Amino acid sequence: MQTLISKDQLKAYAIDAGFSAMGVCRPDAVPEIADRLQVFVDEGRHGQMAWMAERMNWRGNPSALWPEAKSVIMLAEAYTPNHDPMTVVGQPDKAAISVYAQNRDYHDVVKKRLKAVGRWLLSHYPDEQIKVFVDTAPVMEKPLGQAAGLGWQGKHTNLLGRELGSWFFIGAIFTTIEFEPDAAEQSHCGSCTACLLACPTDAFPAPYQLDARRCISYLTIEHSGPVDLDLREKLGNRIYGCDDCLAACPWNKFAVEAREVKYAAREDLIAPDLAELVLLDDAAFRAKFSGSPIKRIGRNRFVRNVLYAIGNTRDAAYIPFVTSLCSDPDATVSDAAQWAMDRISR
Repeated sequence: MQTLISKDQLKAYAIDAGFSAMGVCRPDAVPEIADRLQVFVDEGRHGQMAWMAERMNWRGNPSALWPEAKSVIMLAEAYTPNHDPMTVVGQPDKAAISVYAQNRDYHDVVKKRLKAVGRWLLSHYPDEQIKVFVDTAPVMEKPLGQAAGLGWQGKHTNLLGRELGSWFFIGAIFTTIEFEPDAAEQSHCGSCTACLLACPTDAFPAPYQLDARRCISYLTIEHSGPVDLDLREKLGNRIYGCDDCLAACPWNKFAVEAREVKYAAREDLIAPDLAELVLLDDAAFRAKFSGSPIKRIGRNRFVRNVLYAIGNTRDAAYIPFVTSLCSDPDATVSDAAQWAMDRISR
């Protein structure tokens, strides 16, 4: 005989398992996202992320992803830094790496925890089913997170919460179990524009809108090939992701503490030397970033980013590091090296 549990019991278990917050919504709670996604893609704001335009019927309609699902359990997991992530931006000889990537890959950590919560749930509902998602399936986690009451999509389009701040990952458990949905959260950004003003590349055409083609996170992670010339200087020393808009949010004064030690920044990634990173060959790159989300962009794209940062220092001391890369077998790396050399030599 199965033992039924309440939503409050599920939430208590999830929090005990390491999550920071939980909410529930219906799969059809965000009918407006299909139109919003269509406009985003039609205007080309997804850049090279072709997967955004694929399976749009699923991405724009969570109910179509798994028609049998009756509830979506949205979970937040804090990775709040215990250091000021903007300090390194003022150190041009250092590399700025997004906080979330300064240790283990969150996909693996969050998914493992989601599965643990899911197994516990199914132990009480053995005849039901679940599917777990962490940022790798056609699921619009942020609108669903807002529908489930975790927070709201701010003017920078990221999810933030009054009791969470900005620094948290989102995971989803779709299930055939029917739970009472939570109230959706409303925006509490008010007249604040701190995140919009903080963006180095003016990637927000308007509040609550993002043009990924100008976003540093997109440019340093998703974009392959050379970055447009007019954007390279704006990258500064940001070589993997960007935290400027997140760090600027005043709601971070309420940010909850990260509980997972695997998110604690590695000392060698808080403010690493550009001179050290630019010398990494493929084997050294893979060894250094084993288990890190940085590994997925590969050595060539990573070194490209480091060379842009070096060019932005305009420091002739880097000439010996850059010279050999001007003839790198990868065309994008050699292009970045030549650009850096030109900047340094002016």
